[in-house]
Amino acid sequence: MIHSIETLAYAVRLSGARVKLLASAFALFNILVMVSRLANMMQQPFTGSLIDLAPKEDALTYVESQFRIIIGAASIGTIIGALLFPTFIALFSRAIVHLANNRGSMPALLKTVCTRSYIIQSIKHIQIPSLQHFKGISLKTIPIKLMLFNILITAIYTIGVLSALYAALLVPERAATAVMASGLINGMATILLILFIDPKISILADDVLNGRGSYVQLKQTTMFMVMSRLLGTLFAQVLFIPGAHYIAWFTKFIA
Repeated sequence: MIHSIETLAYAVRLSGARVKLLASAFALFNILVMVSRLANMMQQPFTGSLIDLAPKEDALTYVESQFRIIIGAASIGTIIGALLFPTFIALFSRAIVHLANNRGSMPALLKTVCTRSYIIQSIKHIQIPSLQHFKGISLKTIPIKLMLFNILITAIYTIGVLSALYAALLVPERAATAVMASGLINGMATILLILFIDPKISILADDVLNGRGSYVQLKQTTMFMVMSRLLGTLFAQVLFIPGAHYIAWFTKFIA
């Protein structure tokens, strides 16, 4: 759920540029991000319980196998988000227009979208991804640096909580310090995202509204960001154990 929401959040700028209401789109984007961050925080006690239930003999192997399944679920969640992308753009575009018509009233928007008639109409907007959605996209303009940054940031965000919990097993005498480090790690990943990823895509969305850029270019960059996000969840499998050992080592300086 966390990674599906994070993936679908990329569609917000596309929807905003599509209906020429970028500021209203960001208002809904903030809600999506808040839900995703809250879900990530809720993940901690659930994943922490796996450590409490781990058998004392060979606990590291047991927890590692469980956590790798969770990281794999992050990849699946990203794929689900990517498959829902066309549908979400259509639905979110309508939601942005309704929000603007209701003068930014979120309760009024919720009242509108939760009606039976609106839900039935929304079902008609369900779209199955096809090659048509990739029309106009060129591999010659791949934003390599942006994708590499996104892969690294996504990997860090994916393993932040899990590596910190695993580190607690590596250094049981500093377990509490290691677990609390997860908030710092995810905070750093969020800051990097805000500094290096969000401004680039936001500028492209502004260019579409001002007539200096094309919607196809924005769509193309967004697709590459979704692709790099998936690669980031896969890279998280590689980064998981080294990240845990780094956290375990780092706790020596703050414990």
